[in-house]
Amino acid sequence: MKKLNSEYVERVNLLVNNSPYFSLLSMKILDVGIGYSHLEIDIDQKHLQPFGLVHGGVFASIIDAAAFWSVYYDVEDQNSGVTTVDIKLNYLAPAVSGKLVARGRQIKLGKTLGYAEAEVANEDGKILAHGTSTVMIQPGRGLTDDPPLPQKFIDGSNSIES
Repeated sequence: MKKLNSEYVERVNLLVNNSPYFSLLSMKILDVGIGYSHLEIDIDQKHLQPFGLVHGGVFASIIDAAAFWSVYYDVEDQNSGVTTVDIKLNYLAPAVSGKLVARGRQIKLGKTLGYAEAEVANEDGKILAHGTSTVMIQPGRGLTDDPPLPQKFIDGSNSIES
């Protein structure tokens, strides 16, 4: 059974949470593991469209990210990247304030493609949007960081169970 290295997860989450796009949307990864993810956005004025509702692109972004991160940690090769090849979503209810809470779940991972779903709710648990995404594994396109990232998978006590 694969075990994630908690140091790797911590470093990647820090890198991602401080990346330009996540910062732009104030999106944060709160929890991830093999086959799941939990992300949140605190809704602010910048997320609203002219009619005072959260823009559909914000929902699409958090669904895309939650689905993506639910697959990423199950990819065996640390030197492989992942990219979205399609996303389908349904908007189920509007949001105007509060939090967007996204939970992603991997459905299937093959050698070249992965499939996942994500659900977005408000902080009261009301479902606001649902989507699915296909991602493609890209050998040789893994994350880079300086200093280099630790190993993704380990055996031992410093791990997160899969």
